[in-house]
Amino acid sequence: MDILVVGTGYVGLVSGACFAEMGHHVICLDKNQQKIDDLNRGIIPIYEPGLAEIVARNVKAKRLHFTTDYAVGVAASLVCFITVDTPTTAEGYADLKAIREVAKSIARHMPDYRIIVNKSTVPVGTASEVGAIMRVALEERGVSIPFDVVSNPEFLKEGNAVNDFMKPDRVVIGVESAQAAAIMKEIYSSFMLSYERIILMDITSAELTKYAANCMLATRISFMNELAGFCELTGADITKVRKGIGADKRIGYQFLYAGMGYGGSCFPKDIRALRAHAQALGCAMPLLDAVETINMQQKSVLGQKICAYYEDKGGLDQKTIAILGLAFKPDTDDMREAPSLILIQQLLAKGATVRLFDPVAMSNAKNMLAAHPRISWCADEQEATRGVDAVALVTEWKQFRFLDFSNILGSMTGNAFFDGRNQYDPLEMSRRGFDYVSIGQPTAYASSSAENFSQDYASAGVNAYKAEMHTILNTDEIP
Repeated sequence: MDILVVGTGYVGLVSGACFAEMGHHVICLDKNQQKIDDLNRGIIPIYEPGLAEIVARNVKAKRLHFTTDYAVGVAASLVCFITVDTPTTAEGYADLKAIREVAKSIARHMPDYRIIVNKSTVPVGTASEVGAIMRVALEERGVSIPFDVVSNPEFLKEGNAVNDFMKPDRVVIGVESAQAAAIMKEIYSSFMLSYERIILMDITSAELTKYAANCMLATRISFMNELAGFCELTGADITKVRKGIGADKRIGYQFLYAGMGYGGSCFPKDIRALRAHAQALGCAMPLLDAVETINMQQKSVLGQKICAYYEDKGGLDQKTIAILGLAFKPDTDDMREAPSLILIQQLLAKGATVRLFDPVAMSNAKNMLAAHPRISWCADEQEATRGVDAVALVTEWKQFRFLDFSNILGSMTGNAFFDGRNQYDPLEMSRRGFDYVSIGQPTAYASSSAENFSQDYASAGVNAYKAEMHTILNTDEIP
């Protein structure tokens, strides 16, 4: 199949490369000439594991091409995928300006029947709008050319996008014509050799499915983060609670990790877009309101814990904190809405110096953080932790799972370790000599023995719970 993919970001470049990998002939189009020039030189604009190899292999095989020319791309392609960005407007809506421009450009250059596929995350009703825009553009040309608009939302996780595309859980296709449905099924047939995972539905339902999926996943994350706060008051351990509830097949273990909240380009903007659309329709969505509120609060939790730890130690002024991991999640260089940005600003505001390291996101982080005399950029985790008062783990990169704790502790001036992703065992970290603070887990101090650790934490949790109940009930009689 001859395919055009408009947009060479995470979705577009991964989609185009993976279609080519399956034997399709693909043209990736972008209006950014520099990006296209870089791609033609083999320079990949994003970090995504495995992507560079697939791009290089399919460019060499002449199945994958890059251009800025709509005339070339549309003329050569029966199916045109739209994968441009839909950022959030000031009011919370999905900004469809780029979608509209692509629709006009395709209509201005299409010589005969084409299928236009919305793969960008778009609100309900976008397919109808795209169709209306194209009809106007065709009328301006004085031609009558048939076309179909299809909704084919993406479900790619940054850091695992290539695998997600090549081995999809499902392929959702919103379609109205039998012809378009047959062609779309043919495109994806090579991805379905093990078993059929194509789900055909109406266009409106397909458009909503993407938003519904991301909002559900974000809800699970915010629920666990809210529950983590309750665990800290009662002496429960959120990691154990996760195992207990995840064992229920109706719940499962995915997206049940407490931490510093979600970030990136998908969850935050999709929740805001769905809320804004619902509000415009007069539909209240209090659950999604709470999900976003909890997430915004959660991004500040680790910073608050660091401030509380140093409250009786002279505060954070003149303290130096190493931050390991800056990207919003591992295996990506994406810094959009990353919790690390909130933490860095919190620490700088309190007078601390920060030493930053991320395996791949350093360049993007530098573009998002203004130059500051108390920010140091480090080459690796050893340099970042040398001479610091504390370490804060923010992004759970694999290389941080087995740090050389003995060497790190020996090079530090303090011994505090703040874990925003609950990567380590609290008791084990205390035995290594750290004061270990995490999210919804026991706080363990270096001086704690195994027995005292358990008793002290349980006692602290019960006492905190009783204090909370005393406030609620306004009575001295706490059973």
